[in-house]
Amino acid sequence: MFMKRHVLTMREFSREEIDSVLDLAASLEPYARGRKSDMMAGKILALLFFEPSTRTRMSFETAMNRLGGSVINLGPAEGSSISKGESLADTVRVIGGYADAMVIRHPKEGSARLASQFSPVPVINAGDGAGHHPTQTLLDLYTIKKESHLENLSIALVGDLKYGRTVHSLAYALSLFGADITLVSPASLRMPDSIKSDLSSKGTCVRETCDLGEVINNVDVLYMTRIQRERFPDPVEYKKVARSYRITPEFMAGAREGLIIMHPLPRVDEIAPSVDETPHARYFQQSFYGVPVRMALLKMLIGGGC
Repeated sequence: MFMKRHVLTMREFSREEIDSVLDLAASLEPYARGRKSDMMAGKILALLFFEPSTRTRMSFETAMNRLGGSVINLGPAEGSSISKGESLADTVRVIGGYADAMVIRHPKEGSARLASQFSPVPVINAGDGAGHHPTQTLLDLYTIKKESHLENLSIALVGDLKYGRTVHSLAYALSLFGADITLVSPASLRMPDSIKSDLSSKGTCVRETCDLGEVINNVDVLYMTRIQRERFPDPVEYKKVARSYRITPEFMAGAREGLIIMHPLPRVDEIAPSVDETPHARYFQQSFYGVPVRMALLKMLIGGGC
């Protein structure tokens, strides 16, 4: 089903395929927590990160190492032949000869798809500008399934819905599970119309508001995102919306008992540190779940022993 394929967007996944990844991740979670494995012995994963990353990069490294494989890293672009003018196409052709799969993060939307056209091995999109971040979506779904429920879910996606690639991918995936989605953002950062139209065409119930207080007490999952300064062409426009939403324990006073709060991280000030100690916080568990989910995806893409 997955062997040797590229992972570029969530639109290429059926619900059945998503379920298969999540089920395998659950079976691999003990290895993510330290049980020894040599399933991927002899396999090599290449990391090509042209944008800063902590969780995505390190969780892929951890996933491969936990499975007994090896990782090679392109490192900063200025320390590679890219600084000499080498094209992305040539870079992936070369690195594809060294590894069994590659993970790429790039500031330009469509870069992962371009890389897949030249790579001789599977390409995993780890974020392409404001485009897609499919592995983040898979770990988000795994978190929701483990810590709440995917069926009959009511979720609010909050913050930067215009540039936030995590919510673009997640909204589409949630539509496959029949979720009730509320979009909460400043007017200038609304979800793109093309995505909203796509969700509506699939029969997904989508609401839109700029007032988080309207929905905080009526959802199962609150998915917070930061306002991404690096995506704004105009710093003045960024400052206008930078502190649009902030979650505190007091703000959560009327929330459902089982509400969970998620965030792809890094956070800035949209979630107060005091929220970390509440029973609602799940963003650090969410970050950990990136390891078993990426282990599952690597296992399905490039195989390895049992």
